[in-house]
Amino acid sequence: MAADDGSVRIDSWIWSVRLTKTRSTAAAACRGGHVRINGDRVKPAHPVRPGDEVRLFHLGRERIVVVKRLVRKRVGAAVAAECYIDDSPPPPPREYVAPVARRDRGAGRPTKRERRELERLRGR
Repeated sequence: MAADDGSVRIDSWIWSVRLTKTRSTAAAACRGGHVRINGDRVKPAHPVRPGDEVRLFHLGRERIVVVKRLVRKRVGAAVAAECYIDDSPPPPPREYVAPVARRDRGAGRPTKRERRELERLRGR
């Protein structure tokens, strides 16, 4: 489970500790400039070592983690949580999303009054 040469590829490590769902997603994030190690943008093959600060912008949220332990293979969630220290800011609160207005099947087109009410609800 642990790496023996003291470093692991960043894309592999991000995937192994479950910060992304797939390794290809982790590699794409690196190529897109969404991964930084100690403040520097890195390529997917860049080595990561214990003590490095990794910043990953993924799914609209920035994750800031400090590497504690290196792993090459994907591990369970409990083990993955032991491999890094999470210094990420808390996720933003979810705004209440209004339910989408749906008309009954076969009800026809909305009247002008109904259309105006829908637009008012949507904030247009």
